[in-house]
Amino acid sequence: MTVDTTPPVAARRETVRSHHGEDVVDAYEWLRDKSDPEVIAHLEAENAWTQARTGHLEGLRDRIFAEIKGRTQETDLSVPVRHRDWWYYTRTVEGQQYAVHGRVAVGESPDRPVLDPGSAPEGEELLLDGNAEAAGEEFFSLGAFDVSPAGDRLAYAVDTTGDERFDVRVKDLRTGEVIDTAVTGIGYGTAWSAEGDHLFYTRVDDAWRPFQVWRHAVGSSADQDVLVYQEDDERFWMGVGTSRDDRHVLIALGSKNTSEFRILEADDPTGEFRVVAPREEGVEYDVEPAGDRLWIVHNKGHRDFELAVAPMGSASADDWTTVLPGEEGVRISGVDAFAGHLAVSLRRDGLTQVQVLPLSADGRPVGAGYQVPIEEEVYSIDTGANPTYDTDTLQVVIESLVTPRSVYDLDLASGALTLAKRQPVLGGYDPKDYQQHRLWAIAADGTRIPISLVARKGIAPDGTAPGLLYGYGSYEISIDPYFSVSRLSYLDRGVVYAVAHVRGGGEMGRGWYESGRMEHKTNTFTDFIACADHVVDSGWVAPDRLAAEGRSAGGLLMGAVVNLAPERFRVVHAGVAFVDALTTILDPSLPLTVGEWEEWGNPVESAEIYALMRSYSPYENIRPVQYPAILATTGLNDTRVFFVEPAKWVARLRETVTNDPHERPILLKTEMVAGHGGKTGRYDAWHETAFEIAFMLDQLGVGGDEHGVEHGEGA
Repeated sequence: MTVDTTPPVAARRETVRSHHGEDVVDAYEWLRDKSDPEVIAHLEAENAWTQARTGHLEGLRDRIFAEIKGRTQETDLSVPVRHRDWWYYTRTVEGQQYAVHGRVAVGESPDRPVLDPGSAPEGEELLLDGNAEAAGEEFFSLGAFDVSPAGDRLAYAVDTTGDERFDVRVKDLRTGEVIDTAVTGIGYGTAWSAEGDHLFYTRVDDAWRPFQVWRHAVGSSADQDVLVYQEDDERFWMGVGTSRDDRHVLIALGSKNTSEFRILEADDPTGEFRVVAPREEGVEYDVEPAGDRLWIVHNKGHRDFELAVAPMGSASADDWTTVLPGEEGVRISGVDAFAGHLAVSLRRDGLTQVQVLPLSADGRPVGAGYQVPIEEEVYSIDTGANPTYDTDTLQVVIESLVTPRSVYDLDLASGALTLAKRQPVLGGYDPKDYQQHRLWAIAADGTRIPISLVARKGIAPDGTAPGLLYGYGSYEISIDPYFSVSRLSYLDRGVVYAVAHVRGGGEMGRGWYESGRMEHKTNTFTDFIACADHVVDSGWVAPDRLAAEGRSAGGLLMGAVVNLAPERFRVVHAGVAFVDALTTILDPSLPLTVGEWEEWGNPVESAEIYALMRSYSPYENIRPVQYPAILATTGLNDTRVFFVEPAKWVARLRETVTNDPHERPILLKTEMVAGHGGKTGRYDAWHETAFEIAFMLDQLGVGGDEHGVEHGEGA
């Protein structure tokens, strides 16, 4: 039968805001207040409509969930990582939503133990069972998981709503008892003192900005905690952590273009933090303490950063000595320092690399070292878990669009790679059944934009295949090629999957980011459209069968491109989408806003920035034409992109566009107990993913349910 209901209609309650001589009427700002029963009722009505409009996809959703589940080795074990006298790992058990964290003693042999994932390893010391911790909760997330230097205490922080505010629990690993629950409502991360008697943590302000570091004496009341640092500049966020050798506690402070570090000897927890180098506007740096020196990645002399070294007691950038100079287009992103080697993470030509530099006995680099070799056209490589300072092996993680996540042991002296574990993919998966390519689109200004593409073998660029183009393009965040089990549900149905590495991301160096932010932000959107044109013009995707997807700032991208070129796309998924960007960036009381002014510009002070954002903000620029089918997903407790943004966007889309609501529906799906990352239990997350994939496939005309219902038909 055909669904005969109509989409929910949000009541119009006009409010007016005035900026730079312009009065803007906003009919849906009232949806912001989640304490209002009418707002909750509206969201629930939207969920009901979404369920009604997708009810015919239940069979397809079930099949996709079964595919994800069937390809996943549910009972599994991570690669054990040694830290001092223990091998640490996580394991998952079939039927359980969350990971179990454990460790076993090193024993007489220094070799990594071979453990059976099917049962608790002999001699296991259970650190944390996520399933037990999450019992009775709809949402469960860890914000810290930090074992003390002596290995006798565990500090972990729990969020059960999705608002990313965490309650700390300290567990005595000798007795298994939780001995401290005094500290609540913190931000991400903790840091132990050397003796494990003090714990450092961050607190967030009303705008969700981590702005304070506190010191807590384990076993005492939180009322006795000591504020050790407060950052009053609202542009700056902070984090706290310890060095690899646990000798130092570090406070990291950063705005979008300036940073500062403070450091403290971990055996002197009540001492004073000292500044590594005072903040200098526009200078970013990162610090890696190692032995008697500091390794520093910074942009003081080159916009793509360089590697320097300084004495441990350094308190000025004047003490920095260049070790690896900057090179245009080769972005140095970080360094891991060990007793005998450095591992430098960088990216070149849109791909990540790890360069190993040997150190002499006095701790100085010897020669140019070597780059870890990878023989694939597109790939990602990163350093993995490497907590031990004095080591001769490095864990690296390599994957691609066709190669599952693979953990290797790299012999630092010889460069030899030994596979420790490759992500199992069940059901007969063979990477040789798939093809991956690097394509290049040409933007309107002539810039070459990289695209990573994957498809089943046998699919030819003949202009007939359905396709999906993914994008992000903000904050210098790169969407590097990665393997996805759930993506196979697209590929095995003949869908071509591509990632557009647009400007505003970091794929091609710092200049790539700078040319897609602030006054250049529209390059992000036009780059994505150029990539959409290229996958069609090159024949990889049929012109009427292209889907698009983006999340968070990538959701802003989705909203902008459907306004600019709605005819390019058949269907769009915008997840936790930043689609009411101008309203948010105009309000400094909202989370993230003040710090974001260095990313987007400040429309409060600048009429030019206001006009620019007004010209591309998705909510303000919807047109009365046919749009793609749209699925907007959000979480009620999201503190990064408030649920009101996609809720307002969907309401305005419905009143403006000319879509037939049954052929090209515009849907809103709100998780009522979740935050920015969606559901947390793995089976719940798979169901959520299956819902999204089924909607996209249906609109592309691929994969009707077992009764043969194809896209456009009612339930």
